[in-house]
Order: sequence, then structure tokens, then C-alpha cells
Amino acid sequence: MIITVASGKGGTGKTTVACSLALAVQDQMPVVLDCDVEAPNAHLALHPDLPERQTVSISIPEVKTDLCTACGRCGEVCPFHAIVMLGKKVLVFPELCHGCGSCARNCPEGAIIEVEKAIGIVEGGQAAAGFPFAHGILNIGEPMAVPIIRKLKDWKPDSNGDLVIRDAPPGTACPVVETLRGADFALLVTEPTPFGLHDLRLAADVAQALGVPAGVVINRDGVGDEAVDDFCRDNGLPVLMRIPLTREIGAAIASGQSLVEAFPEYRPRFQALFVDIQRFVEDTNEGGGR
Repeated sequence: MIITVASGKGGTGKTTVACSLALAVQDQMPVVLDCDVEAPNAHLALHPDLPERQTVSISIPEVKTDLCTACGRCGEVCPFHAIVMLGKKVLVFPELCHGCGSCARNCPEGAIIEVEKAIGIVEGGQAAAGFPFAHGILNIGEPMAVPIIRKLKDWKPDSNGDLVIRDAPPGTACPVVETLRGADFALLVTEPTPFGLHDLRLAADVAQALGVPAGVVINRDGVGDEAVDDFCRDNGLPVLMRIPLTREIGAAIASGQSLVEAFPEYRPRFQALFVDIQRFVEDTNEGGGR
């Protein structure tokens, strides 16, 4: 089973929930993937040893000027405007290139070749608790997070468990879509504020569009109003856990502790959360989807 922990809004406690869930069910050897490749931080709570390192590259075009006839076909087929004609000269913008290869395949003169450009790395190994862990790191200044997330999703540890927990990036853009793609369940972490509700709506819409069943964890419960609860009730999103806003929890998280380490009473709560997710996925599959 693949669980993606996501949130439309940054700072809701998504990584806190993902790490605590993994630690609570560590006997099942979950494979934890930190897919927030622009700012990975699950390692701060899970303290992994990461001996494996793999460079992630994309193919970008390089133009052989001696063969180019300036026909402009490359610019016509590029959906991202990463290669354009300026007069009789071809300009390549690597920052816009998605590495699709359309320009090279469609060049009638064979004047375009593809060269590899490193955009980041994937590091893998084991968390201190003993289960497999990997994260991706996007190089500073690079805009393309999705290729690293795809490579991270393909990472295979030596002892591959049946449970995978993906910690998604914040927001609802392409990196989040890629992290949610293929998941069996989306655990959406939010907070009971107008911003939290706004971004929960967006995240729930993305999960629905991808056909991924979802449930909600309300973090910092006790502030704001009942609007998030009303939205969840009206849209059939089960609220599976509530985490109150307390100074003690905030201090523990700020010091790099997980909830289940700082507050042992949360371990059975996260174990119960996992059981609820399992049942929800089983019921969804038996019912032919939602």
C-alpha cells in the first residue's frame, strides 16, 4: 500500500505526520520517501544513514550549427518554448526544458543531439529506526523537481516492504501531482484556518482528479473555526486524526523530535490511524472506487 501525505499549504505539519506514522508502524518496515525535493527535511526526525547516492539528469538539446538550416521545426514542436528561432539562430533555454526529446526527434537535418544535465540527486539508506528511507535533493536554481521525484519513486531498497509512505511537497503543482500519482491513499494534513481550508480544497480536488481516496488530519486543532470540519463533512472526507495546538508539541517538533518519540501516547493513535487507512482503502477497493 502506498500512502502519500500531502497538504495544499506549507507548514501544516505534513512531514511531522508522515514521520510519526512511519515510526508508529516501524515493525512493518515501511519505505519512507521524502519527495519534497526542494526542501527535504524528514531526515531531521528520522536520522537516516544514506550511503547510496545517485545523480539525476535530464536530456537537453544541443544544436549542431553546421547542420542546422534554421527551418524552425524544433521551436514548433517544443511545448515548453525551451528552444526557439531568433532570426536564423536557434536559442536553447535549459531552464525551461523538460527533456521530452521532441526537438531532436523532429529535426529534419539531425542537427539536434541530447546531452545530459544533472539537476539533483537521490540518496537512500536506512532510518535510525531500521526501515528504508530515501530523499531527493534538487540542485539550487533548478526548476524541474518532477524528474527527481520519479527517480525517487523508483528507488528500491534491499528489504522492500509492502508499505510505502511518501512525504509530498507542499502545494498542488506538478511535484505534488507526481507524488500522488499511483498512491492508494492521500492523507491530507491541514489546519483549521481560512488559509488551511482554501488549500485543503485544492489538495482534495487534485486527489479526486487522480482517483486517489483521501482522508484528513487536522493539525493545530482548537484554533480557527469549524469551516474545515464542515468542508470535510460536506465532501465525504473522513477526519482521521486531530492534533491539538500546544506549546509542548511545538517545542518538541522544533527540536527535531517526532510526535511518537516526544509523546509516547501518540504511538497507538498513529497505529490506529494506519488501521483506519487500511480499512478505508479496502472498503474503497471492494466498492469499486469512490
